[in-house]
Amino acid sequence: MKIESLRILALYSLEHTLAAPLLAGKEYPWEVLSDIGSYIKTLGETLPPEVFYKQGDDVWIARSASVAPSAGITGPCIIDEGAEIRHCAYIRGHAMVGKQAVVGNSTELKNAILFDKVQVPHFNYIGDSILGFGAHMGAGSVTSNVKSDKTPVVIKGNGIKMETGRKKCGAMLGDWVEVGCNSVLNPGTIIGKNTWIYPASCVRGVIPANTIYKNEQTIVIKYE
Repeated sequence: MKIESLRILALYSLEHTLAAPLLAGKEYPWEVLSDIGSYIKTLGETLPPEVFYKQGDDVWIARSASVAPSAGITGPCIIDEGAEIRHCAYIRGHAMVGKQAVVGNSTELKNAILFDKVQVPHFNYIGDSILGFGAHMGAGSVTSNVKSDKTPVVIKGNGIKMETGRKKCGAMLGDWVEVGCNSVLNPGTIIGKNTWIYPASCVRGVIPANTIYKNEQTIVIKYE
């Protein structure tokens, strides 16, 4: 697998997120994780007030978005048009929620970018991660963002070894990735566009685009 597959433009369609200028300025997705909060604060002040309202400190919510009264939202955060923040969702800050995205029941979001139409609807944890256009995480599936030994996360797989320099680095999901229920995406997992992950999987490393991940030994090309 070539390193090209890890680049932002190989994983994401940038027209489907307000974070496009931030992402376009970097080569690999984990490189933007340190800048999400400051980018939100700068962008938020430019958002049209007829489309977005400001709530508290550094939280901008589209007027067309649906936010449950029981949801907890800490800034900096932007919730884009038509998004749905459901009962008891917890957004811990440094988070961007795209157009028509869903953050559901008891889902926690921290230092993350959700592209348009992403769905994390049931009992998910998304930390230090980027989820591409139309990506979906099944009930109970989570991103693990810190290694047990607390050392910096390294991207590994198929002959690739890249230092992130980050203690916290979750998963980077390309556009239209489907993650099955109760799966764990280990720190530094990269999943290419249009790939499906079987339920109850423990995933690590680099998973190619357009594949089906059944287990670590069985990754098949879709529609083969």
